[in-house]
Amino acid sequence: MAGVMDSVNQRTQLVGKNRLELLLFRLRGRQVYGINVFKVKEVLQCPKLSSIPKSRNVVLGVSHIRGETIPIIDLGMAIGLPPIAREDLASCFVIITEYNRKTQGFLVSAVDRIMNMNWEEVLPPPKGTGRGVYLTAVTKVDDKLIEIIDVEKILSEVSPLREDVTEALREKSAERVQGHLPVLVVDDSSVARRQIERCLTAIGMDVVLKNDGRQALDYLEEITADGSKVSDHLALIISDVEMPEMDGYTLVTRVKENPAMRDSYVMLHTSLSGVFNQAMVKKVGADDFMAKFNPDELAERVMEIIDQA
Repeated sequence: MAGVMDSVNQRTQLVGKNRLELLLFRLRGRQVYGINVFKVKEVLQCPKLSSIPKSRNVVLGVSHIRGETIPIIDLGMAIGLPPIAREDLASCFVIITEYNRKTQGFLVSAVDRIMNMNWEEVLPPPKGTGRGVYLTAVTKVDDKLIEIIDVEKILSEVSPLREDVTEALREKSAERVQGHLPVLVVDDSSVARRQIERCLTAIGMDVVLKNDGRQALDYLEEITADGSKVSDHLALIISDVEMPEMDGYTLVTRVKENPAMRDSYVMLHTSLSGVFNQAMVKKVGADDFMAKFNPDELAERVMEIIDQA
């Protein structure tokens, strides 16, 4: 297990083109789950927990780790599985992660290994799984199905973010964005798409939604097939980084190397806040980067981009 922990610590600093590294783990039973290593800060044996009065039942408590007080969430319980028994905690592990500018730990039964793969091997969840499923993607390792959990959905339920743009900013936007072209939003998380769409429509923007980089690129090729440019159709593109089939880095690269698309403004908007590589943003040619998710900050930045345009 020490080897897995060391590997996590090393690889969280890496970013690759259309590649990801999944930390594989188990909750209850034989099903294997995955989480992107870039979200992982540390893996450790379950530490001593202190209870939090009136906390949600999936939050087992908090632990003081490296000078920081971190909430520990029973990940299995958060997705509808039975909770891990208290007497079993000592043999379990906690995956310390950073999402949306916050640090939290997820309790799991066992940690397996790290797999390096291409995003093209990662697919959206099967159609018909429904809104209640906590999956953002699936893949296969050694002929076994690996389920990649939609952590943003879990956190939106455990610790909801403010999603509404303030009234002051709504009033400020009233005359700034009228008559502008739509914004293309690309994100594999249904929760993130809803949050961004709600933010942008609050300031008067029309929004086109796509679930991953492949869908987005197909859409961009479709609207420019008549010889027009993306900037004739869209005010800007806001894209997540982690997405099945084609990640945000690769999408930006493909957009910027296409003459009909390269003049479009592309913002990478990602929960990879703690380990995000700014050099990679510049390398692929993205115009901007913003960590998820602050509705006022995003709305204000979109209005600035439109004003500059």
